[in-house]
Amino acid sequence: MGRIVYLGGLHPDVEHLSKHLASRKAVGDVLLASGVPTVALQAGVVIGSGSTSFEMIRHLTEVLPFMPAPGWVRNFIQPIAIRDVLYYLVAAADLPEGINRTFDIGGPDVLRYGQMMNGYAVEAGLPQRPIASIPIFAPRLAAHWVNVVTPIPRTLAVPIIESLQYDCVMGEHDISTYVPDPEGGLTGYRRSVRLALGRMRDGVVETSWKDSAVVGAPSDLLPSDPDWSGHTVYLDLKERSTEAAPEDLWAVIESIGGENGWYSLPVAWAARGWMDKLVGGVGLRRGRRSATTLQTGDALDFWRVEHIERGQALRLRAEMKLPGEAWLELSATPRADGGSDYRQRAIFFPSGLAGRLYWFAILPFHGVIFTSMATRITAKALAATRRRSAERPRAEAAR
Repeated sequence: MGRIVYLGGLHPDVEHLSKHLASRKAVGDVLLASGVPTVALQAGVVIGSGSTSFEMIRHLTEVLPFMPAPGWVRNFIQPIAIRDVLYYLVAAADLPEGINRTFDIGGPDVLRYGQMMNGYAVEAGLPQRPIASIPIFAPRLAAHWVNVVTPIPRTLAVPIIESLQYDCVMGEHDISTYVPDPEGGLTGYRRSVRLALGRMRDGVVETSWKDSAVVGAPSDLLPSDPDWSGHTVYLDLKERSTEAAPEDLWAVIESIGGENGWYSLPVAWAARGWMDKLVGGVGLRRGRRSATTLQTGDALDFWRVEHIERGQALRLRAEMKLPGEAWLELSATPRADGGSDYRQRAIFFPSGLAGRLYWFAILPFHGVIFTSMATRITAKALAATRRRSAERPRAEAAR
């Protein structure tokens, strides 16, 4: 073995550390004393999907309208983007053979924990969170509270919160002697959050179905990330197999909305459009440009055609007033037997607590509306296929 590269945690030079930070330091000390040249990189909060520290910031900021917090929210932290961590890890493997030491790594910003929460809020389009410092919050009590209001397990929240009792900033930047900063410089906190949010959105709402399997940036969600990582997203998925020909199913999909309606509970759709108008939205009366065809950018009632693959898939983006972002995807996939598979996916990215409450308030209605939509779309397509099949013999006989 020629070189060990280890990623530990930033910590102050004090005698008593939290169990979590002490264990990470101890591992680094063992490796440095192993006789194998070791580079022990020490980082603070890593900004990117799957990082427990970042996910805790994200969930707390999105769920809570204000933050009752212990005194550690005023401690200083030097966060670093996941792309910069990976840059240093790769570069450290090629350092000169004689180097056997720790290096502090961090981004360009030194922030209080509360500032990090509010920086996330700005990038996520949320109001900044008032933070009320409560000095009596013991770390384990705070971890239990985090576990109650977020999906982060208490077993992970405890060591993270205990470690936040200390300032986590770089004591030196000696790594720059051997490794230059990444091209364009180290990534600032706000840009790191922006990248993570953008990648999480694109991981659920792909810019193109054809590109959905392409490996992306370090800030992307990965299959190995825990279930609670990434942007909170709510899905309503309906799938149907039908004997309808793919072209008939697509024709029904492409003609949805406007005078053709939404194939489920017209009164419910009209009521939603009326409510949207009431709060200053576009309402349901915009209709559609053509009764039978759509193109990217078309207005469609209170939706906008964001992407269309003719004969295959349609994605609509909601333009109604919502506490979040919403999309509706409809697709038709040919089957070998001449039939087709219908897939319908409603996607909602909630914004803060209001978005989460909104989703669960309308969830019972979604069960009825979207089930009815899937059933009626496939039924109409099947009727068209059967009608064409019945008309074919008559047309041939007339010849």
